[in-house]
Amino acid sequence: MDPKETEVRVLEAEVAALKLLWEKLLAPAEETARVPKSFQKICQSDPEEWKSSEDLKSNLGHLESELLFLSTLTGISIISYSKKTKNLTSTEMTQKSIKKVLQRHKLSGNCHMITFQVEFQILEVQNQENLSSVITDLNIIMEPTMYSELSEFVSRVEERRDLFMFFRSLHFFVEWCEYRKHTFKYFKEKYPEAVHLLEGASSSYMGIRNTRQPGFELVIVWRIQIDEEGKVLPKLDLLTEVPQQALELDKKGVIATAPLSFRTLVGVLGIEVAVESLIRSLCTEEKPLVPKQ
Repeated sequence: MDPKETEVRVLEAEVAALKLLWEKLLAPAEETARVPKSFQKICQSDPEEWKSSEDLKSNLGHLESELLFLSTLTGISIISYSKKTKNLTSTEMTQKSIKKVLQRHKLSGNCHMITFQVEFQILEVQNQENLSSVITDLNIIMEPTMYSELSEFVSRVEERRDLFMFFRSLHFFVEWCEYRKHTFKYFKEKYPEAVHLLEGASSSYMGIRNTRQPGFELVIVWRIQIDEEGKVLPKLDLLTEVPQQALELDKKGVIATAPLSFRTLVGVLGIEVAVESLIRSLCTEEKPLVPKQ
């Protein structure tokens, strides 16, 4: 096969995979029963239609543009893709007009800062009336990251062989990670003396100190969780580090109830307003964003 034809084939496969992913992101409630069938669309163009090198060049340019557009929409870039097919149809099956095919797919790519390699098998059984497809094996390899939440999630996805829950949840997980990073960075730049990030730019912890009150510190812990169904949710907690003397003077238990009060504030006002109100009330002379009752 001509190198350009090979490149077109690869791009077609990548576009088909990303189109399928974007479809699932738009309709996350749909079942994945029909998903494997969509892979039949991969690499279906007919080389006979490519009458000249100009046709090839035009098709290649179109696919590259479409791939870039889909990668921008999903946040996922597919770097490589390959597919192997094995015919498992026996003589007896042929006599009964039954066709059995095993497809082996392998793709690698990244979702922003997280890289992955996915290998999966699809078993197709076709008779005169219908076609059934099922993912029979799924293996996901991810580059070591600082996101410990992903390890348990990947194991759960492999066990369920739910390929599209992996892509959908990874997409939203990365979005939340980016939002957390930008939010922490914003407060660090706005309140450089009061705010410090305990693990750098991608920290999941943000400390708040008042230089006029040594020994008193609040730590916001912002985790990103993936539940059993693949739904991605932020979870924010507040930790307090307070001198013993201050604890003894806190007769109303304000410090002890601070974590619960903070979670309530986040639920009512949203993350950014709640965090800024906390910083202002502790570290500045300005009135907090939420007036005292």
